[in-house]
Parts: sequence; C-alpha cells; structure tokens
Amino acid sequence: MTSVIIAAHNEESVIERCLAAVSHGGMPVHVIVSANGCTDATAELARARHALVVDRRTAGKPGALNAAERLAETFPRVYLDADILTPPGGIATLVTALNEHAGVLAAVPRRRINTSGRPWAVRAYFQINQRLPVFRSGLFGRGLIVVSELGRARFGEFPELVADDLFLDAQFSAAEKLEVADVEVVVEAPWTTVDLMNRLVRVRRGNAEMRRAAADQGIDAVVRPSDRWSWLRDVVMQQPRLAPDALAYVAITMLAGYRARRAPHGGWGRDESTRMLSETGSTAP
Repeated sequence: MTSVIIAAHNEESVIERCLAAVSHGGMPVHVIVSANGCTDATAELARARHALVVDRRTAGKPGALNAAERLAETFPRVYLDADILTPPGGIATLVTALNEHAGVLAAVPRRRINTSGRPWAVRAYFQINQRLPVFRSGLFGRGLIVVSELGRARFGEFPELVADDLFLDAQFSAAEKLEVADVEVVVEAPWTTVDLMNRLVRVRRGNAEMRRAAADQGIDAVVRPSDRWSWLRDVVMQQPRLAPDALAYVAITMLAGYRARRAPHGGWGRDESTRMLSETGSTAP
C-alpha cells in the first residue's frame, strides 16, 4: 500500500477536496495528514475523511513531514501539497511508471498552470515559466512527488529548510527522475502580481538557503544551480513571439531576486490567494 503524506497548515479551505481526490487515485493508500500549527479545522476535517492525523502545535513543513514519516510504514511515498488535486487514477499511474522504469526512483506528473482570470503580468510570467526545461526535468513546481522505497533510503529526515521539493530533487540524478506525461496536475497561478511577487521572493529565499546549506555541507546533496538564461535560450529564442511576455518575466524575476537578497531571512509563508474557494469549487480571489 502506498503512503500519502500531506503537510497541512491552516488548509481547511482545500483539505477536503484534496483528500477526496486522493481517494480516487486508483489504488489503496494510507493517508497521513500532518497538521502543523493549525488554528482552523484542518485536523478535524482530515479525520472526518478517515486520514491519520498528526496534530502538531508548531508550524513548519520539514517538522511536519518528519512527524508523518515516523508513522508511515509503506512504500512508495507520495508527498502531496494540500492545494493539489490528484487526477482520477493519477497515483496508480505514477506508481506503475515508477515500478516499470528500471533505475527510476522518483516520479512526478506534468503540470499545467491555470492562469485564467489573472492579470496580464501574471499570465505573461507563466507563458515563459511553464516552458522552462527545468520544470520537465525537476521534481519541483507540481506539489506531487512519488518516491520509491530505494529512493527514500537516500536520505534520513527532511532538513529544517523550506525548499523541500528542491531537496528531494537533489537526491536523484536525471536518469533517476521521471515526468509521467499521462498524469497532469493543475497548479493555480497567484491571482495578483503582488501575490506572484511574494511567492517568488519566498521561493528564491528558500532555494538560496538550500544551496548555501549544500555548499557548507550542512546537507548531503548536490543542488542544481540556477540557470539564469534559460528563459532566453530555451524559450524566447525558440519562440520569438513570446518576447513581449519575456519582458514581464524578466522584470518580475529581477525584482523578486532583489527583494529576496534585501531581506533573506523572511518567513516562508504561502500564497493565500490560491486557497480561497469560489462557489463553483475552483480557486478565486
């Protein structure tokens, strides 16, 4: 049986839909929701959906993941963000792909960024971002990662660093990672340019922290370097029609990098705009 681990901090707006989607993943699963620092009904809603709940007073994703790991006994391990809906049969397809490809230790779905209704700057940013090769070869940016038992043996606990998906990505070589095109997850884009900027600042801080830890041998991993020119080389030069979008992409990226360097020790936080549900059940501001 596959273990599904969900670290959840104040996720009452999305946790029920997340767990309902997991139940249609196409195979039996053992679901552990590690509620950390919650001041809402996340834990209660997860229990009502028959998940095993770890209720931690302290907020923090690495601690939440490690607490859930101590209760997980089966493999593969699925690390799932609470705001991601697994498609029907998606977990089973990912696990099958993991088992059928020799040498592959971690599998992820392809991602689609939902930018519907967002302002032009957000849509333009993701016109470039979603075409970057790193989001096909890396494990991050999807909110759903499946790791085999052999892959999980690569490391002990998650380090007290915020970029957990970059940490997982660093555990495996390119040949040991697989994007399964038959499974797609939808990642909601921030609803405003300010929300996008704040998200990027947090991501840059987390990634920089992870790379410093690897350089200082605080963690045993080779973290992939940042490719600053991929947007031009791999996207715009291949599709010149995207040049206007690239202007927004570069401006937002540079400003986020500047802000991240100015205040490198800010809290991780998250984009709350994508967690507010509309009456139709989709995310909306």
